[in-house]
Amino acid sequence: MTSHQVQLLFLDVALILALARGLGALAARIGQPPVVGEILGGILLGPTLFGGFFADHLFPSDVRPLLTALADVGVALFMFVVGLELEHRVLRGRTRVSAGAALGSTLVPFVLGVGLALWLLRDHDTEQRTAFIVFMGLAVSVTAFPVLARILADRGLSRTEIGGIALATAALVDVVAWSALAGVQAVVGGADDYWRVTLLVPFTALLVALRPVLRRLLGSGGSGGSGGAGKAGAAGSPTRLSANRFGVVLVGALLSAAATEAMGMHYIFGAFLFGAVLPRDAAGALRDEVCERTGHVTSLLLPVYFVVAGLKVDLRGVGLNGLLELAVIILVAVAGKFLGTYAGARSQGLSPHSSGRLAALMNTRGLTELVILGVGLQLGLLEQSLYSLMVVMALVTTAMTGPVLTILDRRGKRLGVPAAAADTEYVASAPPATPAASAVAAPEAVSTAHAHGERETARS
Repeated sequence: MTSHQVQLLFLDVALILALARGLGALAARIGQPPVVGEILGGILLGPTLFGGFFADHLFPSDVRPLLTALADVGVALFMFVVGLELEHRVLRGRTRVSAGAALGSTLVPFVLGVGLALWLLRDHDTEQRTAFIVFMGLAVSVTAFPVLARILADRGLSRTEIGGIALATAALVDVVAWSALAGVQAVVGGADDYWRVTLLVPFTALLVALRPVLRRLLGSGGSGGSGGAGKAGAAGSPTRLSANRFGVVLVGALLSAAATEAMGMHYIFGAFLFGAVLPRDAAGALRDEVCERTGHVTSLLLPVYFVVAGLKVDLRGVGLNGLLELAVIILVAVAGKFLGTYAGARSQGLSPHSSGRLAALMNTRGLTELVILGVGLQLGLLEQSLYSLMVVMALVTTAMTGPVLTILDRRGKRLGVPAAAADTEYVASAPPATPAASAVAAPEAVSTAHAHGERETARS
């Protein structure tokens, strides 16, 4: 790296963080998750405004690979926490409702997405037509689990029945989406890469076999960090996360990401898989602290990813046909999620009001959608113009979740829906992972979520 590149890199990161903090705080003031402001900041720094002046001068081509590298590390850690947050205990007592809602929330958007893909092929033809069709179905089916957790925490719904159902449903939907996306990438990779993809099976078996080792490493109470971070507290107090154990977690996540990338699949699958197989009994007491510390890192790196994604969004050439395509994309994405989730929840006996609230929550896409769109762009399934429209869809659908939920709550009050029916406290074997998941969206979410949990526990 030259001195000029180092100067620009530091300047760019400082600018990105300042803009992300400012727009994130502004979004929070108007009742939106901070991720909405951060995504918008990435688009504003891209070529859409000012004829690409900022994009060309502040982010020259020789610095963008460095920013991309930082962004990749942030996304890998983000996906690790998403996998870690897939807590199976959150499904207890609501498996039937969550499974029905997840089926509708996946199947209906996927079918509508397939129809959307067939319509888009007239202007966005590609050699990988089948993969493109499947990919578009997946792209409109995903739900952003961490952003959903943040919304639930901010609205005090984390420990309510509808909050537990929403988290469980989003977890099931995302597992299906990530698994299917891995299959799409394997197919698009070409015949020469098929043999490498098959290594995922023994690799997963290896991670499962290593769980006893990870359990011992994470469950040991010995100190291993400076400042006494790893020392056990007073009698009866939770064990603190040592620097050594936190290092084990990060090394495992990054090595797993590197392994799946070497198999011809995206690194996000490896990071996600490591988080999903991490022993819950050993990491349970330390999970919130793991996610909190990781959240501090991702809060610095994910805004870089938003800018890297925003640099690829160019809306300057969008004409009437592009606006029509954008309207249809948003309509399909919103209608598919709402209709599918509502029908699935109602089929399992959930009330109309609660089903509507669940449908509104499942429409959240956020960063998870951007990650999937980035994979599609990298695989050549999306051209830049269509990628730009899909990013706008992700921003719009995430931003509309809060207002739609507010409208439904007001309508429920006018119709006389009892508050107890809307926000019933649930009792689970362990609290859901909402506080830690919200830490990925923004560090301040940890204290917010814990504050909500303490107030709700006191009320109960």
